[in-house]
Amino acid sequence: MTDLSDLINIDSQLTAEELELRQTVREFVDRRFRPNIAKWYEKAVFPTEIIPEMAELGLLGMHIKGNGCAGRSAVEYGIAMQELEAGDSGLRTFISVQGSLAMSAINKHGSDEQKAKYLPEMAAGRMIGCFGLTEPNAGSDPSGMETVATREGDEWVLNGKKRWIGLGTIADLAIIWARTDEGVRGFIVPTKSQGFSAVALEPKLSMRASIQTEITLDNVRLSEEQRLPGATSLRAPFECLNEARYGIVWGAMGAARDAFEVAARYTGERKQFDRPISSFQLTQEKLVNMALEIQKGQLLALHLGRLKDAGKLEHHMISVGKLNNCREAIKICRDARAMLGGNGILLEYSPLRHANNLESVRTYEGTDEVHTLILGQKLTGIPAFR
Repeated sequence: MTDLSDLINIDSQLTAEELELRQTVREFVDRRFRPNIAKWYEKAVFPTEIIPEMAELGLLGMHIKGNGCAGRSAVEYGIAMQELEAGDSGLRTFISVQGSLAMSAINKHGSDEQKAKYLPEMAAGRMIGCFGLTEPNAGSDPSGMETVATREGDEWVLNGKKRWIGLGTIADLAIIWARTDEGVRGFIVPTKSQGFSAVALEPKLSMRASIQTEITLDNVRLSEEQRLPGATSLRAPFECLNEARYGIVWGAMGAARDAFEVAARYTGERKQFDRPISSFQLTQEKLVNMALEIQKGQLLALHLGRLKDAGKLEHHMISVGKLNNCREAIKICRDARAMLGGNGILLEYSPLRHANNLESVRTYEGTDEVHTLILGQKLTGIPAFR
C-alpha cells in the first residue's frame, strides 16, 4: 500500500523483501502500540510487555549477523526504524539502545566469548542492555568524561556518573565507557553489581513513553573478562553512536509521515465555512510542503542505507541525514499540530507528541550544532569545535 505522502513512487526503489518487512513492522505498531500510546505517554510508561514480540520479529540487533541476530541489511533496519518511530520515538529508541548501541558495542568490540554469551540472549529479549557514555558534565564532548576505571590487581574498579542513559532501570547489563591510564575503555557491567544504581530522570515533557536514567558507579568491581578488548579509544563508542544516528535518519521521517497523515485526514474531514479545511489553498500548500520534505528525507535515508550496505558510507554523511531529517521532521510535526487547531494539543492526535519527542531526538546522538560543525569541518577542513 503506497503512503499518502509518496508523490514520486519511492516504493518502486524498494525490494519485495523490504516492502514485506515494512508491512510486518507497520502491522505490529498498528496492532500493539497505537491503541495504547496515548495512555503510556500520559503515564510516562514504556511497555516492557511488548519486548518479547519485538524479539520474535527479529528487531533486536536486527542488523547484526550471527549469534542469534537477524542479519538484515542496513536499508531493512532503517525501514523498521521508520515504522517504529511512526508509532512513537520511544519505541524506536528502545530498539536503538538495545541493538545499535549495547549489542553493537559487544558485536564490534567484544571477544568471541562475550558475543556468544550476550548477543543471543539480547536478540531474544531475555537480556536488556544500556549504553553509558553521556555524563552530567560531558554531553557533546565525551572526551571530557569523568568516569574512571582503575586497575586493582586482577580487577577493574569503576567510579563515576552517567546521565541520559536509555533503559538504565530495566537493563541487565550496561556498556560503560570510562577513562583509564591507557585511555578510554569499554566495560560490560552487570546491573546487579554492587555499587551500581540507576534512577529514572523525570518528570519529562518529551520521550515520556521511554526510559532515561542517571547511573551511579560507586566502586563497581569487574574482572578483566568484563572489559571489551576491541575498545581501545573514544573511536569505539563513536562507532556505536554512528549506528544509532543512522537509525534516526530513518526514524525521524516516520514521525513526520505519521503527523502528516493525521493532518491530511483531519483537514479532509473537518469543515469550516461549509467546506473541508483541505479545500483551502493555505492548507494545501502546507500539505504539499510537508509531503515534499518527507519525500526528500526518505530519499536521503534510502541513499545512505544503500551506501551503508555497499560499505561506502562515511561518518559525515550520517550527519547530513541526522541534521536534515530531524530539523525537517520537527517542523512538519509542529505544522501538523497547528493544522489541527485546538484539538492538536490532545493526546488523541499524534503530531504534538511527535514534536515533543523530536526535541529529544534532535538533541541526543549529536545536537544540531554538533552535526553542523562536523559538516562545517568537512567543507572547510577546519575543526571549529576544537
